Amino acid sequence: MTLFEIYTRAARMLADEKGLAITLAFASVTIAMVQLAEPVLFGWVVDALSNQKSTFELIALWALLGLFGIFANVLVSIFADRLAHRNKLAAMNDAFERAITLPINYHTDRGSGTVISTILWGTERLFWLWLSVLRTNVTAIVGVILLIPTAISVDARMSVILAVLAAAYIVMNLYVMRRTSSGQAEVEKQRQGVSGRVGDVIGNVTVVQSFSRLAAEVDAMRTLMGNLLSAQYPVLTWWGILTVLQRAAATIAMVVIFAAGATLAARGELTVGEIVSFVAFANLLIGKLDEISGFVMQLHQGAPALSNFFKLLDETSEVTDKPDAIALPAPTKGHIVYDNVTFEFPDKAAGVYNISFEARPGETVALVGPTGAGKTTALALLQRLRTPQAGRIRIDGHDSTNITLKSLRDAIAVVFQDSGLFNRSIAENISVGRADATPADIEQAAKHAEAHDFISANEDGYDFVIGERGA
Repeated sequence: MTLFEIYTRAARMLADEKGLAITLAFASVTIAMVQLAEPVLFGWVVDALSNQKSTFELIALWALLGLFGIFANVLVSIFADRLAHRNKLAAMNDAFERAITLPINYHTDRGSGTVISTILWGTERLFWLWLSVLRTNVTAIVGVILLIPTAISVDARMSVILAVLAAAYIVMNLYVMRRTSSGQAEVEKQRQGVSGRVGDVIGNVTVVQSFSRLAAEVDAMRTLMGNLLSAQYPVLTWWGILTVLQRAAATIAMVVIFAAGATLAARGELTVGEIVSFVAFANLLIGKLDEISGFVMQLHQGAPALSNFFKLLDETSEVTDKPDAIALPAPTKGHIVYDNVTFEFPDKAAGVYNISFEARPGETVALVGPTGAGKTTALALLQRLRTPQAGRIRIDGHDSTNITLKSLRDAIAVVFQDSGLFNRSIAENISVGRADATPADIEQAAKHAEAHDFISANEDGYDFVIGERGA
């Protein structure tokens, strides 16, 4: 995705609240106009004092505009903050819903740490974007656009200095963006590698501790972080150079304004108040340009994270219901037939090939083979966690691809290779497969599993929270 496409899409995500967003944008324009009025009034007050004229009306107007600007800023800040928080959580919810519906291979290819990082980092970037645009950057951009013509109305010759300063900022930012575009993409790639490694190690911390891999994992993490820093340093160096050049340009501009102002004032072509106004214009312009430059830098640095976030939202599951899919008729007999079923993992010479067998109702059938033979894959095909590339699986005479996913998976009970438990109560874990299970149903299931006695021995019983993965 291009930078334009990324941020256009981010803006469209506020469509449900476009009325409020537009109102806040107009309020920011008003604030920018008030801020521009202050340097003009400042100059008028100085000239009035120099000519020993009354300044009460000018100071009163200045005070009223200042109070209005403060009030407007408070309102914009409060409502922009609330809008950004609401939409951040909505975006996080959308990404979460999408992530948990994606096929198993999506998660295994990327790792849970990377997926979590994509969601959290992407929504954090969206929050920053919406908040900064509506709270400060609309005001800054409009302020810069209006400042030059306002300065021209005071003195066209002096305004050229401000125009050159603004142009210098634009050229420097565009140059640095071009020099760091590929580097920023590499930074995001390395950052995701670090996040993926953290998720992988924390998720298997028992294994790490049991096999004394603490030092090895720490060393590996240091290597990954070293790679991240190696990618970041060139990017940070360029943005650091930009900051120095901008400071230099701002300092030169201020010196030129004072020098030119003093020369014109000596000729009687510029008043002291007008010089003061231009100094204030320059300070305001420099502040706004710094804000915009920082905003542009953040846009550039955040683009890879947002691109990955939008790619996650756009991912589609390869396993979906057909338009004419039917619910598996109840009661399910459990007559299973695998008919020349083949599935091969993409880019890997592994999978299951031409397997055929039958499991009749009431029979116990075991799939036996060495590690990697495809036992887990074969059962994943039954649940349609993966889709056969050839052959078919029939359940009670129905092709599994013609059955709705919900009815199919509701009819299958699974005992996983690992514990697969949530950091919730025992009762909640038992009822994962049946959300409408009553306490009596849960207790009966535990008795069948010969777990009721040891559950009851705990003082919290079925309300006992078992820890992550049942730890």
